[in-house]
Amino acid sequence: MSTSPAATPGSGKPADPVVQVAQGELRGRHRQGVQLFAGIPYAAPPVGPRRFRAPEPPEPWEGIRDARRFGPAAPQLPGEGLTNRVPVAWHEDCLTLNVVTPSCGPSERDGALRPVYVWIHGGAYKHGQGATPWYDGTSFATRGDIVVVTINYRLAALGFCDLGAHLGDDFATCGINGTLDQVAAVRWVRDNVAAFGGDPERITIGGESAGAFSVSNLLAMPSTEGLFQQAIAQSGALHHTFDPVDGKAIADDFLSALGNPTAEELMEMPVEDLLEAQERVSEEQGQETGRSQEPFYPVWGHDLLPGDPRDLVAEGHGCEVPLLTGTNEDELSLWGITTADADTATDVVARITDDPESLLGVYRRRLGDERSGEVAPGWLACAIGSDKVFGMPAVRHAEYRHVHGARTWMYRFSWDSRAFDGMFGSAHALEIPFTFNTIDRPGVDLFIGPGDQPTALSETIHDAWIAFIRDGDPSTAALGSWPGYTPDSRVVMNLDDECGLLHDPRPEERKAWAGIVR
Repeated sequence: MSTSPAATPGSGKPADPVVQVAQGELRGRHRQGVQLFAGIPYAAPPVGPRRFRAPEPPEPWEGIRDARRFGPAAPQLPGEGLTNRVPVAWHEDCLTLNVVTPSCGPSERDGALRPVYVWIHGGAYKHGQGATPWYDGTSFATRGDIVVVTINYRLAALGFCDLGAHLGDDFATCGINGTLDQVAAVRWVRDNVAAFGGDPERITIGGESAGAFSVSNLLAMPSTEGLFQQAIAQSGALHHTFDPVDGKAIADDFLSALGNPTAEELMEMPVEDLLEAQERVSEEQGQETGRSQEPFYPVWGHDLLPGDPRDLVAEGHGCEVPLLTGTNEDELSLWGITTADADTATDVVARITDDPESLLGVYRRRLGDERSGEVAPGWLACAIGSDKVFGMPAVRHAEYRHVHGARTWMYRFSWDSRAFDGMFGSAHALEIPFTFNTIDRPGVDLFIGPGDQPTALSETIHDAWIAFIRDGDPSTAALGSWPGYTPDSRVVMNLDDECGLLHDPRPEERKAWAGIVR
């Protein structure tokens, strides 16, 4: 149920919208032609005795709750790099979500409830928030008549440190509590989104980087069956998780960095101490995991996530859900690898395979042909590392799904940024403002570079995402028919100034990864 009180006499402005959800009434605000409800609790505050435990249902409130301002992000240390320059106000009481809707009633276009897009932010499982301007759902709402929800969830050690073996059965889920937060958020959306004009039977979950890894994990979890109807995974697949052995080792190091506290002491420690300890573990332990320098990933091996997500999807879990997935051409350029020297490039490949020269040869040939000459070692390292971490895992995800008849669409974002004298390429995260049509938001210009904004491409990509969320197919008038991905056709939509279909792009590279990436 929703209500829209009359305007304040003499103001000329509509009154703030008010809706009824399961926990009570919420007051939102009008903004840029849409209605915004922000900082809505979807779970109880994970503080005090709830720290490191699975999320609990939110508590009801009396009167009308103010939902006109965003809630705090999850606890996190100041970030480094291009994607973490916006100051973040955080608090341990962080389990909130934000809703952007055209209106809190049925659609004016067809009188029906609207499709819903639930966005899970990235940030290596240790940074980020749903309130980031890049994730502004206004264009989805006005251009696509879609309800957009962005969420916060617990990060790093507070969300993904597997303390169960150390602290007892009450902490059995703490290796995936951040994932369970995401599940709780989607359940809250399913149960309440009709009050905002959204259809609980037409939910698409989406995310980028750690958000895309999260989407992939939610697809793999048996307990999420029927919770959402479609999924979008941008630059992230099934492999950024830990098995119980790695999870326990990282938990050992985390507790050691804190002085091996008891469960009671752990509950009472200042959250700043936890953040400092997790950063020490990240620096000391990360390399030993062989995955990345970020040791706090979801840990599988229990009832809620019983196995490696790759195995679960290979068994058919989540394959009833249509998936739009893909990667960017130069993912690793975000971290400056394109400036690497020859020794660094060789070292990158030596960590991947026992036969680095074979893999290097494949990429030297391809890049040499594309660039008509000698390949700079930094770009060679970028191409190989990007395929190892992002490109090939996305292909494997699609292949696992195909066995079970799943519908999967794949893209490659290859638009070259003009920033940093051309050394940025199609970097990790660059596609986000194109998919949200937020290329005019603060900070995006740093990624895009000087010159005219790529407005036409942004609208083309954004419209494809709208089409998928609304109809389960990313085909549009601008892109034409976009067939699904199969191991026979391997059709990929190339998203660039000139968009078009690629049929089995770069088969030599794909074959070179056999036995290396699963």
